Amino acid sequence: MTYDVIIVGGAVMGSSVAYHLAADAAFRGTVAVVERDPTYARAASALSASSIRQQFSCAINVRVGLHGARFLREGARALEVDGDAPDFGFREGGYLYLATGAGAPILRENHVVQSAVGADIALLSPDELARLFPWISTDGLSLGGFGHAGEGWFDGYALMRAFRRKAQSLGVAFIADDVVGLQMRDGRVTGVETAKGGVLSCGAVVNCAGAAGARAVARMAGLDVPISSRKRCVFTFTAKSPTPGMPLMIDPSGVYVRPEGSGYICGVSPPESLDPETDDHDVDWNLFEETIWPALAARVPAFEEIRPGRAWAGSYDLNVFDHNALVGTLGTVANFYVAAGFSGHGIQQAPAVGLGLSELIAKGRYETLDLSEFSPSRIEARRPLIERNVI
Repeated sequence: MTYDVIIVGGAVMGSSVAYHLAADAAFRGTVAVVERDPTYARAASALSASSIRQQFSCAINVRVGLHGARFLREGARALEVDGDAPDFGFREGGYLYLATGAGAPILRENHVVQSAVGADIALLSPDELARLFPWISTDGLSLGGFGHAGEGWFDGYALMRAFRRKAQSLGVAFIADDVVGLQMRDGRVTGVETAKGGVLSCGAVVNCAGAAGARAVARMAGLDVPISSRKRCVFTFTAKSPTPGMPLMIDPSGVYVRPEGSGYICGVSPPESLDPETDDHDVDWNLFEETIWPALAARVPAFEEIRPGRAWAGSYDLNVFDHNALVGTLGTVANFYVAAGFSGHGIQQAPAVGLGLSELIAKGRYETLDLSEFSPSRIEARRPLIERNVI
């Protein structure tokens, strides 16, 4: 079989690229998505806490977040199939970043960037925090950043399935197989070798293989990407006392928590020394007992008495170069594209990146949203795109 574009990896990013390509009137080619696990049991898209924000320090991340929020509000109609529109369950409950005196200047600097791009973020004093969120202990706090519009959480699995379903309805082939090699000629990818023994000829390849495979697929083309597979654990609990109007709150310790149904979910990125490269999905309960719960109980007195619930772990495709997305052509292979290394932001950035990468492939340029700052060329040039608001 021959396809104009083959996408390796069919979770939310690969399915978004596939949908946006197939929906683009300027693209008249054929598309196939090769996904080794169509159950998505271990896909980061299925295991993510699925939240979206504009509280970043890089303007490009703010713009991408704004686009994502618009898509979650309005995109269901575009992804409708046979009169059935998906429900993304988008809840604009807000993000609340809390800062001590040391962190307050960073919040203020970030706020200048966010406001310039059009994000609706308010800076709150400790007194204002106490009035809006009386369940918070403001001890040690100097400032809070609150985005009540365009920030919140959603059903990431529903978004992924909607992209996939719509792409299929537009003629995209989804192939359940594993990519084991790439065929090259004259510095270009000409074919994709699969585990079942088939070779798929192609005009271009898009590497959306995520934490589990993006680096391996790049190496098949003689290239490399600085992506490391890490583990992030998500814990659930219930509490006796309510916390009305709770947004997704990030404590100065880095611990986050948000409402989920009748309870809450929470987590934290472990320190670098305790964050090895791994592909296991074993839950680290010590992280909850020793780090997360003490921080939550100190910040929210209602959380001193809780009942822990289930927990899960998922993969996290950390871009160890600068913790920002890698989007565009990679190295000297002109027809090899990558969308990976999102460092925990992939599911919220999938609508914008899928659209942008489809434009780059179909038209040779970005039109709707310029994602050139995400180009992997910054690695060779040693120009990191530093994002200070990484959770």
